Amino acid sequence: MRHGARIRALAGAAALTAAMTACTATAGVGPADPPTAPAPSAAGPVPDPGDWARWGLKPLAPAPPPPADRPLKLARGTAPVIDRVPTRDRVVFVTIDDGKEKDPRFVQMMTDLRVPISMFLTDDSIKDDYAYFTALRDLGNHVQNHTMTHPVMPLYGQDVQQREICGQQRLLTARYGTRPTLFRPPFGRYGDSTQAAAIRCGARAIVMWRESMQIHDMQYDEPDRRLRPGDIILAHFRGPADLKGTTMTQMFANLLKRIRQQGFAVARLEDYIQLR
Repeated sequence: MRHGARIRALAGAAALTAAMTACTATAGVGPADPPTAPAPSAAGPVPDPGDWARWGLKPLAPAPPPPADRPLKLARGTAPVIDRVPTRDRVVFVTIDDGKEKDPRFVQMMTDLRVPISMFLTDDSIKDDYAYFTALRDLGNHVQNHTMTHPVMPLYGQDVQQREICGQQRLLTARYGTRPTLFRPPFGRYGDSTQAAAIRCGARAIVMWRESMQIHDMQYDEPDRRLRPGDIILAHFRGPADLKGTTMTQMFANLLKRIRQQGFAVARLEDYIQLR
């Protein structure tokens, strides 16, 4: 689902600035400074070509070391909307939403390949098996906020939106040990009240995307259908019922092939973010 024109129509720069200014004084409604997440690590050996071959893949280019001066600086009391990180590194960032599909082979795939992902989780999707995402977190992947029940946020008042975001902040912090710093609105739909609620709940940015993975290929915001350094890519925890018989691992393999074809590495989004 293309989103660039939609988000620009939903919230212009002036409206976003006004929302951030209005909410700065009330940001304390949410948690104060979030616990610092443990430094992610590969938690194992670097994968060799044989690890990739087992999944029918060739290795991606290795990601460069995380930048010492992280280019995306997020101040407390603001929640800018981002869909790309300002970097010249030939890296993209993979984000996976909701948590509906819990394919054990995907955990094995991530264990073998060590491709970093950011997980934007919804409680209605994960509550039948919280431990599944613990295994992915233990590989060094970060857990982020995607609301409790996945509503279309602008259809509700700020109180409801705040309950959705703050409730999920508390739940994910309790379940996975670190407080999310990033928020993604369901369906990519948000407004000024959503941004205000995110700030109140302690989120530091609303994260959108430049490309979205379907089954075999990606949809792009840019007409030339090319990745660019720092692009954020959207995928979902989905399985055969939603992917026309394609498994989660097959969909993810298709995503990695598209990234490799364009000469990019996958980096960890949180390694490019500095909290201030």
